[in-house]
Amino acid sequence: MKKVPTETIIRAVMLFVTLVNTILTMSGKNPLPFAEEELYTWLTAAATVAATLWAWWKNNSFTAEAIQADAYLAELKANSTTNTETETEE
Repeated sequence: MKKVPTETIIRAVMLFVTLVNTILTMSGKNPLPFAEEELYTWLTAAATVAATLWAWWKNNSFTAEAIQADAYLAELKANSTTNTETETEE
């Protein structure tokens, strides 16, 4: 049996939590035990941290030389994959 990807589980849990939150809000209950300002501050901080980590992790090529190097690397990877598949078939 195949393992369910972690991303799928996270999306399902987030959907469930947001649905419960929406139902509680519609029924007049405040499901979150803190003020909106605190929530906004924490969500903004989380989004900032996530954007920072994503930008740091990804290869950000700004110069023409870096962009050219990225294209060369992609070409090398494509040729490497093709050569590996050819060797496997033989």
